[in-house]
Amino acid sequence: EVHLVESGGSLVQPGGSLRLSCQASGFTFGTYDMVWVRQAGKGPEWLSVINGNGDATYYTASATGRFTISRDNAKNTLYLQMDSLKPTDTAVYYCAAPSMGSRWPHFDEDARYDYWGQGTQVTVSS
Repeated sequence: EVHLVESGGSLVQPGGSLRLSCQASGFTFGTYDMVWVRQAGKGPEWLSVINGNGDATYYTASATGRFTISRDNAKNTLYLQMDSLKPTDTAVYYCAAPSMGSRWPHFDEDARYDYWGQGTQVTVSS
């Protein structure tokens, strides 16, 4: 049974930092590109992607310069380090595994995802 379990979300003040984790099980984690997506009461906003072995990354404008994606395949874990957080970063953050047939960086209209986590809430507020 496939599981993706996000953790690390919390209430944080503007300018603060959080590290989110996504623990994967039930599939060959190291063969999948992995994506971080967030949702704030509307459609999903893509943030970042990392390839299977971790040697290639891509960030959308929302994440560039402030967020860092990484993974530890030995631990089947994906991370998102978030710095300089803003109130507009408030959202539910999800990790997801793109389908093998979708194209890097998996943010286009045709991108498909095999697995999603349940999300972890990040609230940035004073």
